[in-house]
Amino acid sequence: MGSKVQYWATGRRKEAVAQVRLIPGEGNIIVNKKPVDQYFGRPTLSMVVLQPLELTSTADKYDVVVTVKGGGISGQAGAIRHGISRALLKIDLDMKKPLRRAGYLTRDPRMKERKKYGLKGAIARFQFSKR
Repeated sequence: MGSKVQYWATGRRKEAVAQVRLIPGEGNIIVNKKPVDQYFGRPTLSMVVLQPLELTSTADKYDVVVTVKGGGISGQAGAIRHGISRALLKIDLDMKKPLRRAGYLTRDPRMKERKKYGLKGAIARFQFSKR
């Protein structure tokens, strides 16, 4: 394999972490060694992954190779979108304004709240019984 130009970035959402590599190519997206449609069963999640590429009209210019772990499939799709957006910035800083306006560069800070002792979960209590 020759020394091709690659752009690396990391995207995160919830508990998911995605390591994204953009390589000049014809628009193939591989997630954990599987095509994006095969990895994400739902077309909406594949659409989420493609959003930054479609916004910047670079969908057919780069191949995307992703390693993603942690979280669920929805969080993983969001993490990949975040990573692709960050990698696109390394290619061209002029893409920053549309990506920022669409909200793809903002790390979504919402995480699962931890379980508290004496409670059923983070907030839910056990059912109260007088007797």
